Amino acid sequence: MGKEIERKFLVHHEKWSLTEKPQGENYRQGYLQMDMEKAIRVRQTPDKAFITIKGKSFGFTRSEYEYEIPYQDAEELLDQFAITELKKIRYKINVGDKIWEVDEFLGGNEGLIVAEIELKSEDEDFIRPEWIGKEVTMDDRYLNMNLAMNPYSTWLNV
Repeated sequence: MGKEIERKFLVHHEKWSLTEKPQGENYRQGYLQMDMEKAIRVRQTPDKAFITIKGKSFGFTRSEYEYEIPYQDAEELLDQFAITELKKIRYKINVGDKIWEVDEFLGGNEGLIVAEIELKSEDEDFIRPEWIGKEVTMDDRYLNMNLAMNPYSTWLNV
């Protein structure tokens, strides 16, 4: 069974703006099915497309299955079947032996910057760059599927 062990953090905007980083990639992702037990999403990067099935989280771990699909198929699935979608710019930053994925959200989620790190175990140690802020792994508001349905800009108590 495919497993993902991931932790998620808010990013300090000022420190992030001063950080040297590679060029980000525009992502478009939409959800074909979503509830608190599972999500089925389609994602397009600039040159590839994927369909991903994610299960419910238990701690920092959840089931995940991801498969590359033809780019045109992803375009059609997003245009014709997505319940909701979001857009973001993703940066991949190497820190130690790990890759941090930092998402600057666009549209209704503009202003939100979130960093994720995938781990081999829930108790694995890792280096936290200076731009890492509050951990939000257990706050379901920051799940991408929830951000697609309830954008950051609509939150009253951010």
